[in-house]
Amino acid sequence: MSYMEEIEQVRQALAARGHEWRAMNPEYVVRMRHQNRFPTGLDIARYTADIMRRDMADYDADTSKYTQSLGAWHGFVAQQTMMSVKKRQGTLDKSYIYLSGWMVAALRSEFGPLPDQSMHEKTSVPALIEEIYTFLKQADARELRHIFAELDDARAAGQDTAPIIDRIDNFETHVVPIIADIDAGFGNEEATYLLAKKMIEAGACAIQIENQVSDAKQCGHQAGKVTVPHEDFVSKLHAVRYAFLELGVENGIIVARTDSLGAGLTQKIPVAQEPGDLGHKYCDFLKATPVNDLSELKEGDITIHQNGVLCKPERLDNGLYAFREDTGFDRVVLDCITSLEHGADLLWIETEKPNLSQIGGMVDAIRKVRPEAKLVYNNSPSFNWTLKFREQVYEDWKAAGKDLSAYPNPAENEKGLMDVSLDDSELAQEADRLIQSFQADAAREAGIFHHLITLPTYHETALGVDQLSEGYFGELGMLAYVKGVQRQEIRRDLAAVKHQDLAGSNIGDDHKEYFLGEKALLAGGAANTMNQF
Repeated sequence: MSYMEEIEQVRQALAARGHEWRAMNPEYVVRMRHQNRFPTGLDIARYTADIMRRDMADYDADTSKYTQSLGAWHGFVAQQTMMSVKKRQGTLDKSYIYLSGWMVAALRSEFGPLPDQSMHEKTSVPALIEEIYTFLKQADARELRHIFAELDDARAAGQDTAPIIDRIDNFETHVVPIIADIDAGFGNEEATYLLAKKMIEAGACAIQIENQVSDAKQCGHQAGKVTVPHEDFVSKLHAVRYAFLELGVENGIIVARTDSLGAGLTQKIPVAQEPGDLGHKYCDFLKATPVNDLSELKEGDITIHQNGVLCKPERLDNGLYAFREDTGFDRVVLDCITSLEHGADLLWIETEKPNLSQIGGMVDAIRKVRPEAKLVYNNSPSFNWTLKFREQVYEDWKAAGKDLSAYPNPAENEKGLMDVSLDDSELAQEADRLIQSFQADAAREAGIFHHLITLPTYHETALGVDQLSEGYFGELGMLAYVKGVQRQEIRRDLAAVKHQDLAGSNIGDDHKEYFLGEKALLAGGAANTMNQF
């Protein structure tokens, strides 16, 4: 229904109410509805789930149509991200928001900054989802308010209003999909189900869950990770799916993450019911030594059969069991295939470096069984992208026989290739070219449907505040803010320059006029300093 048709529909509905509702302006009603298109989080979850399903189909048909997101730790950060993308790219197509459990722990816990070990409050994750969508909806309301003001001005001037009404009818919302991190599920299957429901009710259409032990969860880029048997992880996949289905979000997305590449431990030995089942395969990865004589066993030792041989699995002093060191690749492949076979939609393989051949090799192995497999990939700030890609170019050139005498050998000088003097070198430029094309290359060659950066706005905030503080508390004084921030905002035409407007002042004035008419006391008059901009 078009804007004008909706106004007429509301006009008729108000007229049917009689004399008592005569003060209601049908166009104001329609404007307020457009500015609040999504009344509930479930409306958002259903809408954005459909977007992700379409995007997945687009990617299957054309791998250049991959998707991207940046991690946001506050609603304002998410809002500014999407406003910027819409302004610069002209559309929000294929653009998402990522909600990182790491950033929730580090920045949004009532306990204060915490490590990424599932120690933050469960409710902080759905609370942040709701906050993000509140800010994204407010971005809609603000932009539409400016279009409505243009429409009013055009009408007053007797100008053609059709192009403005067309912009209203074809308005692109800032509400985009969120991929939300539920860590390892914060407890047993019931705990995972209950938290997943809260996240979906807040608006999440995609939930990412990892196969670590919930009460021993570690950041994916730290040591000491402990994984669970497949049957335990599958039960949590089922819990999340039931949550989606119960709430009527049939297209909800589950991202199954495996940390097995960097996890060398398990907490539990599953029971194999028959040869070749998941329990058998999981136990086969355990590091174990054959028992030749039962007298070798000590008090408290346990044994298992590995392919018919009685073995003693290696158990640490803390009771955890070790995997064989050469099994990470195969465990990742089995994890991913099993997850897809039990209802996961997308995969996440946590790696220790951004290496295309490594990622692609695992995806190729997975696709031999599940050709539709697609990845969500963490373009992690935990990687030293500069160093790793310069090392990659160095090794490639070394293999090709190229003269490398102008460059430090990384085997002898671990971080020598990071030297600023190399920034303009041929090697550094080639490394930067590979970094720039990494997302497109990985989407094409390694099955990566979605590229995200988990913690970019954590680092961006730290850098920006450092630069501003250095100047403001130093010799530059106020010039540090004016030159480094305000002048840049003005020249880049950021909405934040008029911070009163962005925070809703003009929307509030509109409502005052809707409710009280000409007697309304407005904040946006001639004396408002926003007019300086």
